[in-house]
Amino acid sequence: MRKLLILFSVLLFSALTAGTVHPYHVGSVEFRYNSEFKTFQISAKFFLDDLENALKEKYGKAVHFNDEKFKAQINSLLVDYLSDYLKLKADHKVLTLTYLGYEEDSESVNIYLESEKINTPKKVEAAVSALYNLFDDQINIIHIVVEGKRHSHKLSYPDRYLFKEF
Repeated sequence: MRKLLILFSVLLFSALTAGTVHPYHVGSVEFRYNSEFKTFQISAKFFLDDLENALKEKYGKAVHFNDEKFKAQINSLLVDYLSDYLKLKADHKVLTLTYLGYEEDSESVNIYLESEKINTPKKVEAAVSALYNLFDDQINIIHIVVEGKRHSHKLSYPDRYLFKEF
């Protein structure tokens, strides 16, 4: 099942980013624990146009990722947006997430965050509802990796919670 979800995620993202219109609303978020730094390193990937539209829907401001003049505003909006739609808890402690930035990748956006320091967790809970404010058919593929053990799961609107033990 895990391999199927990973393959589905990669193939769907690859196929959909090849054209300008995509009939599916899908994103992916990976929470990878780094034992050297004792933090979760988080990367999220969403379609560029979907994220632009979700930000506009929530904040009433149009921004464009491919236009440098919007970069500071996008960073500010993403900090607020992600604090509402992306949460992480480890061993019953809600972790503070620090937004590191984003980069455009063709027709998608990669977003990077890092958690506060925490010892290797035994239980991890993620709440991901990115783009749910825009699409009622949004799918988010979630990957949680701790000590080389990877758990992947598909969250379909309105499901937003994932709990894994390591």
